[in-house]
Amino acid sequence: MNLSRLFRFSPLTRKRLRNFLRIRRARAALILLGALFAVSLAAELLCNSRPLFLRVNGRAFFPFVQQLTQRDLLGEGAEATPVNYPAFIASPVFSSNRANRVVWAPVPYSPGDVVNAATLRHARTVKVSVVPDVHAGRINLLRDGTIARPQSVAPFFPDVARVAGTRLDTQWRLTETLRRALARRFEGLAAPQEHFELAHAAVTGLTARVTLPERDARPVPPSSVRLMFRQAQPPDTPLQLRFRRLPDGSLAAADRRAWRRVPDAHRPDILRLAGEAFNGTAPSATINWKGRKAAVASALNEIAWPYPPVRGHWMGIDAAGRDVLARVLYGMRIAMIFGLLLAFWAMLFGLTLGAIQGYFGGWLDIAGQRLTEIWSALPFLYVMIFIGAALGRSFLILLVCYSLFNWIGISYYMRAEFLRLRSRTFVEAARCQGLSARRIIFAHILPNALTPLITLFPFSLIGAIGSLAALDFLGFGLPPLTPSWGELLQQAQQFRWAWWLILFPSLALFTVMLLTVLVGEGLRDAFDPRQHTKME
Repeated sequence: MNLSRLFRFSPLTRKRLRNFLRIRRARAALILLGALFAVSLAAELLCNSRPLFLRVNGRAFFPFVQQLTQRDLLGEGAEATPVNYPAFIASPVFSSNRANRVVWAPVPYSPGDVVNAATLRHARTVKVSVVPDVHAGRINLLRDGTIARPQSVAPFFPDVARVAGTRLDTQWRLTETLRRALARRFEGLAAPQEHFELAHAAVTGLTARVTLPERDARPVPPSSVRLMFRQAQPPDTPLQLRFRRLPDGSLAAADRRAWRRVPDAHRPDILRLAGEAFNGTAPSATINWKGRKAAVASALNEIAWPYPPVRGHWMGIDAAGRDVLARVLYGMRIAMIFGLLLAFWAMLFGLTLGAIQGYFGGWLDIAGQRLTEIWSALPFLYVMIFIGAALGRSFLILLVCYSLFNWIGISYYMRAEFLRLRSRTFVEAARCQGLSARRIIFAHILPNALTPLITLFPFSLIGAIGSLAALDFLGFGLPPLTPSWGELLQQAQQFRWAWWLILFPSLALFTVMLLTVLVGEGLRDAFDPRQHTKME
């Protein structure tokens, strides 16, 4: 086969390629998309629980592409069992020989490996909650100004041993407005709810917000009036602190902004409670907090799935204990391969059926159009559910089933192109020369009808990738253990607080779709004939 003739482009095709390369965003998007796809194809070199290279007793192995047993590594005296590489590397059989070597992948986890929770003990944190008390209480004030039935008002009377029987005006400076409001109530008159700001008579800076509740008119004047006391300054909101243990054993606050809100006098007590929590207890205490009491409680956050990003797991861990970075990377490869295969087969089916209908026309075209309309009316999702229940879920079944429905739009475009081109002069000349219909279709019409096929290919790829993610999200896509962006987003719906399960799969899906759209727009602009016409 003459390759120079096979890959020889016409002047128009070369001109379109030059136009595409002049569009900088399309050129950059194509390079980035190709680079991402190449990285996903090399995922075993980046994320793998098996070593990339292993040298044992002078022999070299490549475990990431080899299925090795203990006998392969240690000789005939060992058992023919699969190798647990982390345990084998840590065993004296391997470590005793200094000539032995091992090279791990940058991320030593495969997409299906469950992370050992013991390896994340360094990432455990302690949560400390500081809840300041809110000072609020009530009293009943008698006609002579003495207090009766006090409840929870000790913070408002700091120097009084027994609040009951104490005169209110000896402790607090009563305003004239408050005195008139009390007089109206003692006379049995109706009065609305009223609020007053009072200052303590002896303690500087101690203030209170006093509330008189609403009262209806009464024929018999009351013997006492209820007053509600509440601290005048708004109470501090509960403070949430989180600590992690450093390699040297000391504690460090994860949120430095919240830690700066803690007064220096209280920090030793809080650090002591956090240190006790790291030892397995759940201590609590009451401390003086800015002039009042505050309840402090601490709890150790044990390792549970899903787990946020930490050192060694840069995108976090999913609900099944698997590394999210590995699943996102392998999921990109599966999504790209699925999209390319689906777009290719859809283009092939649509091109073949559209070419036959558009070239021959007549009853064949009418019958093909009616059958296409009937086929397009079938509910795709229900068909996928039925086939998945009957045959199971697999990559091949999903690809075949989706290909049976994804060709319809392409066939319409190709049918229109062949209907337009079959009456052209060069086609009539080919018929006059006695060329067969197959040669006219593939050698003369098809090269001139590829423009919609090429410009629609990136958008068909986007639809295939998005559909795969949607089916996986709904649970009708790939098998459960297969890495998939949609499956990670499904987990994010169950664990909505796990932001990493939402961010990283969505970012990967958005990036691939955006780059593909930019490539598609570049192809559309490069193949647009209107930019090559001149107005005279």
